[in-house]
Amino acid sequence: MTQHVSEKDVRAIAEYARIGLTDEELPAMTEDLNAIIESLKPITEYDLEGVEPTFHPVGDLSNVMREDVEGTSFTQEEALSNAPKQQDGSFLIPSILGGGEA
Repeated sequence: MTQHVSEKDVRAIAEYARIGLTDEELPAMTEDLNAIIESLKPITEYDLEGVEPTFHPVGDLSNVMREDVEGTSFTQEEALSNAPKQQDGSFLIPSILGGGEA
């Protein structure tokens, strides 16, 4: 198998990514990364002559969200009208951290 990255490269990558890598793990990680890079080799065989690079694979996208325009909304009473439990004008929900009653 072709050696694309050395153990020195893998150690530098691990340090940069702040991944704790022991001396015992280094050879296996180097072998794994080289195998991954080798498995991607067929991608380099595509003829990409004249293909323009794109930021997004779908092409020229633009923001499709609508303008943020204020509209009519519920009153507090309408919003709370179907709430199973409410307290002091707010929704009353079970505590997710425990210790509370709802």
